[in-house]
Amino acid sequence: MLWLEKNQIWGLFWAQPRYECDIYAYCGPFSSCSNYTESFCQCLDGFIPSENWKQKDQSGGCVRRIPLRCEDSSVNNGEDRFLRIDEVKFPLSPKTSKVHAAEECNLACFNSCSCNAYAYNESGACYLWDEELLNLEQRSDGQTIYLKLAASEFLNPRGNKQLIWIVAIVVPLTVLLPASYIFSRWRTKRKAKEEIEISQDILLFDMNMSVGTSTSELSIGDGASKGKSKDAWFPLFSLASVSAATDNFSAENKLGEGGFGPVYKGKLLNGQEVAVKRLSRQSGQGLEELKNETMLIAKLQHRNLVRLLGCCIEHGEKILIYEYMLNKSLDSFLFDPIKKGLLDWRTRIKIIEGIAQGVLYLHQYSRLRIIHRDLKASNILLDSFMNPKISDFGMARMFGGDELQASTNRIVGTYGYMSPEYALEGLFSIKSDVFSFGVLLLETLSGRKNTGFYNTESLNLLGHAWKLWKDNKAIDLLDPILKDEASYPMLMRCINIAFLCVEENAFDRPTMSDVVSMLTNELVVLPSPKQLAFSFMRMQNSNPHQERPEICSVNNITVSLMEAR
Repeated sequence: MLWLEKNQIWGLFWAQPRYECDIYAYCGPFSSCSNYTESFCQCLDGFIPSENWKQKDQSGGCVRRIPLRCEDSSVNNGEDRFLRIDEVKFPLSPKTSKVHAAEECNLACFNSCSCNAYAYNESGACYLWDEELLNLEQRSDGQTIYLKLAASEFLNPRGNKQLIWIVAIVVPLTVLLPASYIFSRWRTKRKAKEEIEISQDILLFDMNMSVGTSTSELSIGDGASKGKSKDAWFPLFSLASVSAATDNFSAENKLGEGGFGPVYKGKLLNGQEVAVKRLSRQSGQGLEELKNETMLIAKLQHRNLVRLLGCCIEHGEKILIYEYMLNKSLDSFLFDPIKKGLLDWRTRIKIIEGIAQGVLYLHQYSRLRIIHRDLKASNILLDSFMNPKISDFGMARMFGGDELQASTNRIVGTYGYMSPEYALEGLFSIKSDVFSFGVLLLETLSGRKNTGFYNTESLNLLGHAWKLWKDNKAIDLLDPILKDEASYPMLMRCINIAFLCVEENAFDRPTMSDVVSMLTNELVVLPSPKQLAFSFMRMQNSNPHQERPEICSVNNITVSLMEAR
């Protein structure tokens, strides 16, 4: 800006960004941006717009139309293939290596389930993209990438689209009318036979198809699992079908007990395994929390968030069905003296970075800012490749674009992970999740629980870690099982980041965007931490003879307190 003395106004001299496509990830994942088209954003072939495009918000990007074979073993349409895309600016953050031929680069991506695309140049450089493809841009001076798609995406090439439309238009109405009549009769018979309804439910459940209502139109009450879908592909199922999948909620299928009820393992007709969360009728999570969780997760698309497959609201039951995570939750490894050995240094760093990416998506890249409010080790699920996925959105809250903070007189969450302003005053914001992430980061590095840790001088793990840091003994915080493989500089960096996240003053804590930058970019200079918030976790007790503080949290239990205002 320049000050124009004559006119007594500021004049624009230079501004950035000049174009929409210069804004980072303007079109979201798996979408290409072009400054020369009216809509700017267009989904890549094989992908469809996410739901928020209907509200003219394209930042949510696009989602895969057909899952890759290695992502979904039920897909039997042949091996995944690659689509060539020319004249594009490379997405950010590729993995780079040297190869002797293009075929080696192709195979490297083909054999990796996490690889979404690759590129190769004549100098022998191979670029692999394991994360979502962000910041793609159509440019005449761009390069060529190869996008991995399901084989069935190649069955109807673009050249046949015109023929398909012609055939669809000239189909005689005399064919459609009898078909409608037959379909109507079929629906009548289906409703009359309970056993057919159940088998159809389970079959649709297997295929993850929509047989229910939009999550925004949930009708609460008996028989609510029937409805019409308008704007969300979200299956709702009968209690009988869910019961059949879990062998009538047998004890053998029980995976564990959460804060709101038991979780069961279910098996569909095609062999796919699912996790079934059966909310206890005496739990604090009622219909509002159920609707909240279903509406939130159904609209979220990120590799580090658990995928919700459907739900059941019938005969007083409230049930959620998720993708099954083979390795269950992070706490089952982290705090087990034997199983923690499976979490080597590389795996723990991968888990930390994955959690950070998931929380960043909730705070910044989803359509509405979402505060999780119950981020803890037992709510981090691990798939067969030890990739973390954030779960349990029953306590989450949505914020509008201009909202920064909210308050509540119903404090929900887990002691040890709650920020001081939330635990004491009911104030929560994105910085509340940042605090929880900092605690989780220290637990992951040390292999110890925060509130379950005691010694003669420290209230909890945070206090213990802070004392070690002040005494220049931070290396002693590391889980002893990792002492021969951990990177010392990365360890010090992670501890520093954790301390910044658990600052007593919410204003002093970084955003998750800052956290991701600090974790992934060694060139980012880290500020020194100030005063940590850990003294508030001491249980108030005037008994001077009490030798140690009470544990006020269990990692797999969520606590709700009602406070007067």
